Amino acid sequence: MSRNSRSRRRAVGIVLAVFIVALFFSPPFQNMRRLPSQIRLTPGQLQQIVVGLPFGVSVRADQSDLVRLNGREAVDGAWSVNLWRPVAIESLALGRANLDFRLFGLIPFKKMVVEVVPRVSLMPGGHSIGVLLAADGVLVVGHDAILGGDGKIHRPALEAGIVKGDVIVRINGRRLYGDEEAKDLIDQLGRLGKPVEIEYRHQGQTNMTIVKPVFCRETGRFRVGLLIRDAAAGVGTLTFFDPTTLRYGALGHVITDVDTSLPVTIDDGRIVSAVVSGIEQGRRGQPGEKIGAYLEGQDAIGTITHNSAFGIGGTLRAPLTNDLFPSPLPVALSQEVEEGPAEIVTVVNGDRLEKFSVQIQKVMRQAKPDTKGLVIKVTDARLLARTGGIVQGMSGSPIIQNGRIVGAVTHVFVNDPSRGYGVLAEWMAAEMGLFKQGSLTRSRALPEVDIGLLKT
Repeated sequence: MSRNSRSRRRAVGIVLAVFIVALFFSPPFQNMRRLPSQIRLTPGQLQQIVVGLPFGVSVRADQSDLVRLNGREAVDGAWSVNLWRPVAIESLALGRANLDFRLFGLIPFKKMVVEVVPRVSLMPGGHSIGVLLAADGVLVVGHDAILGGDGKIHRPALEAGIVKGDVIVRINGRRLYGDEEAKDLIDQLGRLGKPVEIEYRHQGQTNMTIVKPVFCRETGRFRVGLLIRDAAAGVGTLTFFDPTTLRYGALGHVITDVDTSLPVTIDDGRIVSAVVSGIEQGRRGQPGEKIGAYLEGQDAIGTITHNSAFGIGGTLRAPLTNDLFPSPLPVALSQEVEEGPAEIVTVVNGDRLEKFSVQIQKVMRQAKPDTKGLVIKVTDARLLARTGGIVQGMSGSPIIQNGRIVGAVTHVFVNDPSRGYGVLAEWMAAEMGLFKQGSLTRSRALPEVDIGLLKT
């Protein structure tokens, strides 16, 4: 091969490579990459997808009677569409259809699941709740080796059979309500030379064991070698509940462990009614906080059965009242949420629900469920005067727009407390199992509430 031929081939290769790179970073190609792998529609609803590539594709569906593309029924289970124009997907009946997009009818291009589900309506929340990781007692979240005064390593609680996930209810007959109380009581008994009688729950059964505390050279205290966490995680906000089943969703974000950043496992959690007794205003660089309170030992208003990326959930013992919204509101699907005015419902004084104006500044068109689906800004002068914007404890406050529940407040922007993130209500409702045709893929979330550990 001549030198000129090699040069021409090299030049053609370079031009082709540049073209491919340019195509990859072009807006149409990026639109194609951002197409959702799964969408959810109610019967008769229409959603457009925009790609803008000058290609024709064949779209085949395994359940072609459930959907219609560009107003047309499928021919032999498939459609031919041009990606240069928007593609309208219309739902016809309840069910699940798998769409297979192929360039020029041959090259696999995109797979998409379309779920057609009933419209879900829920009661908006906004109520302040106390989150208890256990009904009472303290949670065992791990073990810690004790360097004793004899220079040896001791693990007395582990040797006595207490394991991670157990709940310590009583020590020497005294009921526990906090981790500091447990830690101090063990130290006092150790200094008196007395054994520690521990009553604890393990997988729903109540057990009793006796542990001899060991003096720890590192902490200067008597310990039994457990890492424990207070049963109380703090105050948050209920987002919504199903008036029929009483299943609820709250917080809108996961509760994580401060040391491991892993989600906290909650086997015996409860929620209780809480009141807001004060507000620590948010400032630039310093998030504010609701100062909440609830009575120790008060009756729970609901259980906690899961702690996920989209918040906590469980079942209420009885319906909660909401004078602002006495009837259920439909849950908005992600494509129904718009940039523009909206409202949040929350408590900033006592237990009174109030509505405040916000602006949805950005809606993330997420290809898969994620926690940060909205950017919101508080525009209500009353709320800005009281709180400075979004504060801790407001997480879970429902966001209402156009008569629908569209999301929940989750995070505050540290450098601008008037702004923050919200999670889409659709993802929270899916986590509760309210869409019966299947659930979308779950995703990880950044931690919002971190629960610290105490060594005992």
